[in-house]
Amino acid sequence: MKMTKKLLAGVCALTLCLGMAACGSSSSSDKKDSSNKGLDLTEDQQKKVDEMQDLLEDKELANTNIKWLAHYDINPSEGSVTPAGLKLFQDKYNGTIEFVQTDWDNRYTDLAKYVMANDSPDFFPASDMDGFPKGAMKAMFEPIDDYIDFDSELWASSKPTNDAFVFNGGHYVAAIQSAPNFVCIYNTKTIDENGYDDPAQLYYDDEWTWSKFTEMCLDFTDADADKYALDGYWYGRALNDTCGVPLIGLENGKIVNNIGNADVAKVQDLMYNLGKNNVMFDRSSNNWSTRGSGATGEGLASGLTLFIPVGLWGIECTPADNALFGDVEAGEIMFCPMPRLDDSDTYYVSARVEGYFLCKNAPNPEGFAAYMNCLKVAHDEGDEIGEQQLRDDYKWNDDMMAMREEIYNLVNTNPVYDFEDGVTQELSDQMQTVNQATMITGGNVTTWTATVAEYEKAIDYIIKEANENISTEPEALEE
Repeated sequence: MKMTKKLLAGVCALTLCLGMAACGSSSSSDKKDSSNKGLDLTEDQQKKVDEMQDLLEDKELANTNIKWLAHYDINPSEGSVTPAGLKLFQDKYNGTIEFVQTDWDNRYTDLAKYVMANDSPDFFPASDMDGFPKGAMKAMFEPIDDYIDFDSELWASSKPTNDAFVFNGGHYVAAIQSAPNFVCIYNTKTIDENGYDDPAQLYYDDEWTWSKFTEMCLDFTDADADKYALDGYWYGRALNDTCGVPLIGLENGKIVNNIGNADVAKVQDLMYNLGKNNVMFDRSSNNWSTRGSGATGEGLASGLTLFIPVGLWGIECTPADNALFGDVEAGEIMFCPMPRLDDSDTYYVSARVEGYFLCKNAPNPEGFAAYMNCLKVAHDEGDEIGEQQLRDDYKWNDDMMAMREEIYNLVNTNPVYDFEDGVTQELSDQMQTVNQATMITGGNVTTWTATVAEYEKAIDYIIKEANENISTEPEALEE
């Protein structure tokens, strides 16, 4: 299974955990009745939503229904809490969301089918980071600037994020905020038993550096005892982005290849040092899966793994679902950003966007914009419902909550967006090999110099073709 698919499975897991959606089914696209109601808000929560209404434009929508195409529903499932932004849309504009169901493998095929049949949905998820810029280049999405004022006071706080998704002069994502692709999750019991300094405290003391990270990884790894410092599918991407430069970037509306960048070379050399010392669990010995069953978190609770770089979705779940990471109620689960380079004063965070695309020929762009404004207001006013669920249902402690806020501040200040999955499938496949070359398991790590020599020209060619082939009429996207 591709790493990108696993990442999306994780994002779905987060959505499930927050009571918003069911992860995509295997069925083909279908329009679903989404009239099911979430649990009533508490009196205080409803009062907060009522107060938020004053921050929104008073208007009556000509069409109060918007169509959502995705592999998961954003309407609340039975017995779950309605998210504040959706409740605001319902209360302020009498808004409803019609779920047009697809599945992971067919989502772009179904999108193209609807658009080309003049039956477009209104919006589509952007958080997967595989729809931009190709969705703009193939005219499957359209600019949002006619419907949302990104220079307004409401959208000012997320303007840098929205400006990162500009193509041909138009904003293509309504970005509520940036979110971390990866954090460095660890088990505090394992840290204590090995006599290591707590990584979160090292971060707060501005001492969480590559040197300290490498020292811990090398010291902890003991193949004879089946102990490995790193496990998971994403440490290659997470560690590369600590240099602040993505492998595939977007500059002035053009896709760029950064594998020859000096800063990338610097961090990849550090990654190669870890790779040649085999600090990673050998997935090649386990059918290319992570330790044990391949479930995220495997090895942390048992003390056999030191760090797992993964999204916060991995631990934004119930204590039972978190068991492979450790006992959250006992304070065993903790996380921090990935380390900074020793000669840098910046903690860069690999980023994705919490946002949405407006589909080509969307039937209700005004309704879409109204819902986006509701989401932005709810976010800016504080997600008390989500925070309460983290504390009450998922048993997060104060340290976890504080670090979560810190990392969200970081990722919205120092984000690194990598577009390697958002151009063509050919590029995505190529980059899957490149971004793990210096840390691939099974004893086949390659120096970064050799990697660049082998792949740079081929990647340049793919990017050149993509930059030169921009459509004005909708074209089907590759899965």
